[in-house]
Amino acid sequence: MTQQHQKRWMGYILVIVGASFWGVGGTVSQWLFQHANLDVSWFVAVRLIISGLLLIMIAFMTQGVKVFVIWWDKHAAIQIVIYGILGMLAVQYTFMSSISYGNAAVATLLQYLGPIIIIFYLVLTKVTKLGLKEVIAVLFAISGTYLLLTNGDIENLQVPKRAIVWGLLSAVALAFYTIYPVRLLARWGSLNVVGWGMLIGGIALSFLHPPWQVTFTDWTLETHLLFWFAIIFGTMFAFWFYIESLHYLFPHEAGLLGTIEPLTALLTSVIWLNVSFGVWQFLGVLFIILMVVVLSVVKK
Repeated sequence: MTQQHQKRWMGYILVIVGASFWGVGGTVSQWLFQHANLDVSWFVAVRLIISGLLLIMIAFMTQGVKVFVIWWDKHAAIQIVIYGILGMLAVQYTFMSSISYGNAAVATLLQYLGPIIIIFYLVLTKVTKLGLKEVIAVLFAISGTYLLLTNGDIENLQVPKRAIVWGLLSAVALAFYTIYPVRLLARWGSLNVVGWGMLIGGIALSFLHPPWQVTFTDWTLETHLLFWFAIIFGTMFAFWFYIESLHYLFPHEAGLLGTIEPLTALLTSVIWLNVSFGVWQFLGVLFIILMVVVLSVVKK
């Protein structure tokens, strides 16, 4: 095997493991909300602060003091604060809220509608035109979402309304999270931007729910283990591995393999937490994943 092939296989492994951690992390978060009664605001604040600090430490070990240089640029500093609050915090809080009211599988799939919002934004701002690929993706997204939420019966919602609202808000937040930091990422690197964004988002939420306001006395060993899994593996390693995979793979390849996330969330929700899905809902899941595939397979 040539060195180039070894690098590509490393990229495949990183993105698959990272996406799987994301999916399982969502299901673990659902367990924490349902069985340990964790407050969403507290959990998101702690999750972002710890994961952000860990990513910044990794960036410091690999780049040195360069990780702090972003704060010397006034314009970049303002942008990273906006990204941390309206991007990172918004996407994490809305996603976790959707999980707390519903389940991880549905929340993940609703968040995956973000690319459709991006398409409409790019078309409305005349950055791109609505082509056949985009039309097919939109049709898959609409059909998949309808089947996922109704199981084929529009008068009988299968998902709580609050979970749907937070999930759709999560898709909007994901669109902003994806579009806004493009120049920041290009200049300062993903590890720096994501790490600082997480830390800022966590600190901002701490003003509403301080991390130290929590009682650990009723936590079981299982609660402690799953809590740290959700933070270390479901957040920090998931982001880090996905970011690292982009050094070896094209973005569209990473995006395509990233569809393992909703599949992992679905499987773990059904097998571990006994979440029930109807036949039409499974078809809806397939349609939403096909939407991502359609958008990913075209290299441009």
